[in-house]
Amino acid sequence: MKTLYIECNMGAAGDMLLAALSELTGDLKACEDKLNSLGIPDVTYKFEKSVKCGIEGTHAHVSINGVEEDGHMHEPHHEEHHHGHIHEEHQHHHTHMSDIENIINGLNVSDKVKSDALAVYGIIADAESKAHGKPVTDIHFHEVGTMDAVADIVGVCVLIDLIGAERIVVSPLATGFGQVRCAHGILPVPAPATASIIEGIPSFGGDVEGELLTPTGAALLKHFADSFGTRPVMNIEKTGYGMGRKDFAKANMLRTFLGESGNEGDMVVEMKFNVDDMTGEEIGYAAGVLMENGALDVFTTSVYMKKNRPGILFTVLVKLEDKERFAKLIFENTTTIGIRYNETGRFKLERHEEKVMTKYGEISMKVSEGFGVSKAKPEFDDIKDIADKG
Repeated sequence: MKTLYIECNMGAAGDMLLAALSELTGDLKACEDKLNSLGIPDVTYKFEKSVKCGIEGTHAHVSINGVEEDGHMHEPHHEEHHHGHIHEEHQHHHTHMSDIENIINGLNVSDKVKSDALAVYGIIADAESKAHGKPVTDIHFHEVGTMDAVADIVGVCVLIDLIGAERIVVSPLATGFGQVRCAHGILPVPAPATASIIEGIPSFGGDVEGELLTPTGAALLKHFADSFGTRPVMNIEKTGYGMGRKDFAKANMLRTFLGESGNEGDMVVEMKFNVDDMTGEEIGYAAGVLMENGALDVFTTSVYMKKNRPGILFTVLVKLEDKERFAKLIFENTTTIGIRYNETGRFKLERHEEKVMTKYGEISMKVSEGFGVSKAKPEFDDIKDIADKG
C-alpha cells in the first residue's frame, strides 16, 4: 500500500508541509511550475534549498505581487500566524469564509482539491468560532484569508493529490509551549484555535518554547491523516525535508516519508463498558448509533455483574483520534457512567469488492488479501436475491 508518513517532531506549518511534500515529487522546478499555474491571484511559489543543523532540505517561499509575506502578529518560529480574528480594526484586511470559497472555487484545480481546501478552512473556521464564542458566519480571517495562506493550503492539497498515497499516517504533534503574542494580547501555546483543532489527536509540548504548531498546519494534518502514531513498517522510497525559517538547537524541519507498507496492522482503541439497566431495544439502538458514526466494530457479550445481575458488556473499536468523540456518544446513548479503554494493535486483510458474472447473474464478491492469503466470499444479499428469484 502506498503510504505517506509525516513526522512532526518540530510541529507543522503550511509552508513546511508544502516544502516537504514538494521534495517527494522528485522535481522541484516542475512542482513550482504546477503550483504557479493554479491561478491564485498575484501569488508566486518558489522552492529553494535550506540547511538546518547540517541537514539539507527545502524552504517554500510564497510571494504576493513579488513580496513575501512576513508578518509579526504572533512571532511563532514558523512565522505563519494563520489565525482568524473577530476584532474590527483594519477591516479591509479581513476576509469572510464566503470570500475564501469564491477564491478557491475559481482556481484551476480539480474538484477534489477544491473540496479538500475548503474542508481545511472549515476546520479552522470551526476552531476560531469555538475559541472566540462567535458563529462561523461572524469569523473574519486575518492572515488565514490572505493569498499567501490560500497558497499554502491549496498547494498542500494539490501535492497530496499528486503524490496519491493510499494511506497517510501522521506522528504525534509537537505544539511547543509557553506564550505567544497576537492581536488579542498574550495567549498560551498552543493557541486556543490550535488547541481546539487537535482535540482527540496525540500531541505533546516538547522542549522548544514557542508556537511550533500553527492552526493551518494542524488543520491540514487533521483533514488528511488516516491515523496518528509511530511510523509504520514500510519500504521507504523517498524522503522529504521541509524547513522552517528560524534556527534552533534542533533542526527546525518537518519530514515526510513515502513508500510501500504491508498489512502489518494498525493501532486502534478498544473501549469497553457494562450496562445492566438497558432494554434489548435500547442496546440495539446504541450499537447502531456507534456504527453509524464510524466505529470500526461494535459487539456485545452477556456477563454477570455486581449482585449477580445479568448485564451486557459493550466492546467498541475506534480509530485512535476518535476516542474522545466516541466517549461522548457512548455516554449520550447508553446508561453507563464509566468506560475502560486501551490502545491495541490489530492485523487485518485488505478488502475490496469485485463483480463476477455467473450463470445466475452478476454477484458481488468480497475479496480479502494479505499475509500471503487470499479469500473470496459472495455477498449474501446477492445470493439471497438469486435464490428468491428461483
